[in-house]
Amino acid sequence: MTKPTPFKVGEAYDSFADLLDQLWGANLHHGFWSGDPDESFDDATTRLTDKLTALLAAKPGDRLLDIGCGNGEPAIRLATAHGISGVGISIAPGQIDRANERAAAAGLADRLSFQVADAMDMPFPDESFDLVWALESLHHMPDRWHVVREAARVLRPGGRLALGDFFLRSVDGRPADASSCELVSMGALKLVELDEYQDQLRAAGLEPDGVEDVSDGTRPSWGKAAERFEAAREAAEHHIGPEQFQTTLRRFRQFSDEPSVGYVLLTARKPA
Repeated sequence: MTKPTPFKVGEAYDSFADLLDQLWGANLHHGFWSGDPDESFDDATTRLTDKLTALLAAKPGDRLLDIGCGNGEPAIRLATAHGISGVGISIAPGQIDRANERAAAAGLADRLSFQVADAMDMPFPDESFDLVWALESLHHMPDRWHVVREAARVLRPGGRLALGDFFLRSVDGRPADASSCELVSMGALKLVELDEYQDQLRAAGLEPDGVEDVSDGTRPSWGKAAERFEAAREAAEHHIGPEQFQTTLRRFRQFSDEPSVGYVLLTARKPA
């Protein structure tokens, strides 16, 4: 199975916008769960945004590029908290419209904007951003390492890259193996071990810095998304049909049950 083209992914996101909101909330990414049974999905996803923000070490006046910005919520939170400016990109025009509306509503239209662009071919000059951020978007890319190289290109010397991504994780001393998950075994979701991830950052000319394995805190997101998906069965089946609904639900549960599917927060620095 081959990955869909970037703009096909964008069309899918726009087609299922309302359903995605029901599944993942405004942030459109995993949450980091505290263990409180009454915790909301929005609280958990915001906590993950904040954890990656803390690794990024943003400062007022920095210029940010958000790769795969979704509806813009994480970038808006980052810009509000740290006084930065920036641009978010996505290949989903509907998401871009919503992100710009959210930025305007937050009073940030003068320093935060969103545009349709392909991360595989970024329309930005070399060394034009202090910060580059990709929160749970690289796994959608046809070639995540090409996107990392593009991120390194547009970073200014001394700038920082922050990533939230899935990776292949060994657990309790057993070899890392996520082949029980259909999307991994089919090649639709490529996972690599952390050492290889950091080697690829170095190959792009970056110096790996902070690393935080947040797999245990993020894993409940799969099960909670499955619960939400089941609750939205009627709407979901209208979009994707009963067969694909069952397939998607099964895959959520596979990821929930497979500890080798990890989640890592990474930062790297471009040498000055």
